Amino acid sequence: VQLQASGGGLVQPGGSLRLSCAASGSNFGINDMGWYRQAPGKQRELVANSFSDGSTIGADSVKGRFSISRDNAANTVYLQMNSLSLEDTAVYYCKAYGVRRSGALRLPFTVWGRGTLVTVSS
Repeated sequence: VQLQASGGGLVQPGGSLRLSCAASGSNFGINDMGWYRQAPGKQRELVANSFSDGSTIGADSVKGRFSISRDNAANTVYLQMNSLSLEDTAVYYCKAYGVRRSGALRLPFTVWGRGTLVTVSS
């Protein structure tokens, strides 16, 4: 299973971006999908996560500005980012947790996308 993230770029403070992350492969199902980010010189942190039951969580720093959604049929998760600030500059990574089917076996997996750079600058 692979994840392909897209949608990053350069945006001015106060602007918006929408990130997408699609899972591809065969014989798998996705449970949770989420977004993390890593700013220069900082540790990777959770931005938002979408669980299989439809619930979501988000970091306090992005509440009210970012929203996560997903298209289960397309195995895709989105991150709508509004009111972007300089502090949101980071590489954004998507992550998925699921189960891969191999015959009668059910093999859990965790996979990361390569990351997409979001730069907020005037």
